Amino acid sequence: MTEFIEALQTAGLAMVKPAIIADGRLHRYRVDGDKAGSLNGWYVLHLEAQPFGAFGSWKTGQSETWTATDRAHPTNAERQALQERMAAARAARDAEQAKIHAATRERAAKLWARSAPAGNDHPYLERKGVRAYGIRQLRGQIVIPLRDVDGELHSLQFIGANGKKVLLTGGRKRGCYHALGRPERALCICEGYATGATIHMATGHATAVAFDAGNLEPVARALRGKFPRLPMVICADNDTGTPGNPGLTAANAAALAVGAAVAVPTFLEVAHV
Repeated sequence: MTEFIEALQTAGLAMVKPAIIADGRLHRYRVDGDKAGSLNGWYVLHLEAQPFGAFGSWKTGQSETWTATDRAHPTNAERQALQERMAAARAARDAEQAKIHAATRERAAKLWARSAPAGNDHPYLERKGVRAYGIRQLRGQIVIPLRDVDGELHSLQFIGANGKKVLLTGGRKRGCYHALGRPERALCICEGYATGATIHMATGHATAVAFDAGNLEPVARALRGKFPRLPMVICADNDTGTPGNPGLTAANAAALAVGAAVAVPTFLEVAHV
């Protein structure tokens, strides 16, 4: 039990007021650092025979497995039992995730229906120098839809006047995007809305907003399946100030996966006189 709690902490998914139930069923909990009342964390724990557990976060999509360190050489029977528990844990996680995604789709649809078309005069859009393309506004925040390749709404992103971005909790993000324009000569894929709107305004090409670097490849793969012959360009965030340049690294991986080109912005230093 102590090892399992330590595994949660090591993975960055520590439980607020740890109270583990080792009954082999899926349980949800509040992850340390998440807002009060949220239950984004989940775990499954077996302690009999070969101890096994799995845990993760609906918020980040993280998923981990754990086995006790004092049983490094399980018997064939224990190994088979472990595989069965892993399969059961995955099934329980997937079933719970499906329920959460369904509830979030319903909530997203209601919020989208309540929102009004966004104007180009929203403070965030004005500061970024871009227009509103297929987005809405609710209580002073820009509302951007996350849809799959079939056009089904799965979640929403909210951007405040100060630029703070928040995704609807529990919604599916992987492979979902916001589309600007209709694909004709080429299709661009980028991370954020302001970047996507800038690209669309400058080139006229259809642009898909993937919302973050980790979603570039899933979106690129989904769109390649829909447009197998259309030229694609992955427009990278050039995170030169971040170790490993995650924006460029993710863009290169996405381009390699779907046979796309990569566009990388160059930042010029301006001399002040």
